[in-house]
Amino acid sequence: MMPEYSLKKMTPHKTKDWYIKWGASLVLIVGIILTSNNIYPLNLYFDIVGLTGWFIVGMIWNDRALIVINVVSLAILTNGLVTYYVK
Repeated sequence: MMPEYSLKKMTPHKTKDWYIKWGASLVLIVGIILTSNNIYPLNLYFDIVGLTGWFIVGMIWNDRALIVINVVSLAILTNGLVTYYVK
């Protein structure tokens, strides 16, 4: 028996977390474009801002998976930024 799926919108619209997640997503897209064009370290700044936004959304939603992936990603990118400036 197939589970029933709904196309009904499940997330709130135009709430604080909605603005943060869409803003962070747009910033991450810019970061990805910068990465694909090898514009370094500017890409790291955009990625860090975007990941911070998604970390905040994870905290608001109390979603441990979002929190973990974004904290780990932030740590890795911050390490890359520190390494860039130390060299």
